[in-house]
Amino acid sequence: MASLFKGKRVAVIGGGNSGIEAAIDLANIVEHVTVLEFDSKLRADEVLQRKAKSMGNITIITQAQTTEVKGDGTRVSSLIYTDRASGESKEVILAGIFVQIGLVPNTEWLKGVVDMTPRGEIIVDERGQTSIPGVFAAGDVTHTPYKQIIIAMGSGATASLGAFDYLIRHSEETDVKAA
Repeated sequence: MASLFKGKRVAVIGGGNSGIEAAIDLANIVEHVTVLEFDSKLRADEVLQRKAKSMGNITIITQAQTTEVKGDGTRVSSLIYTDRASGESKEVILAGIFVQIGLVPNTEWLKGVVDMTPRGEIIVDERGQTSIPGVFAAGDVTHTPYKQIIIAMGSGATASLGAFDYLIRHSEETDVKAA
């Protein structure tokens, strides 16, 4: 998708790891990247922040509350944000926006049931199996890095094959217990 914006100006909304990683990747393709972070500081790892700040075509704006996206109905032309420190409204002219705000996985209902990271991501093995035999998870709720659609799709395929394999290998045990 980034190649569609080659030589153009874009914005990344979000200053966490995913936002700064996206900005660094985009900076190698686009003319300029503006990172907008709602908080007063970035949350990305220091090494990512240093890399982004070292690139000449990335501008980082903190305390920016995105309020409006402007366009003609088919293309984005700018983004309006409010500077939370001054209250002033500002406009950034651009051709595309990448929202990378990161979300906390909706796994609270599994707390204490399966092993999870402190962020609430479900820990899975290479087959997608959780800490409970026969229970599988996939996608952005897992501790797998790089939360992107294509990775979640691959993770779903892996977990479904893992579950299929589990069922084949354990169906005899179930059949014996049922008899």
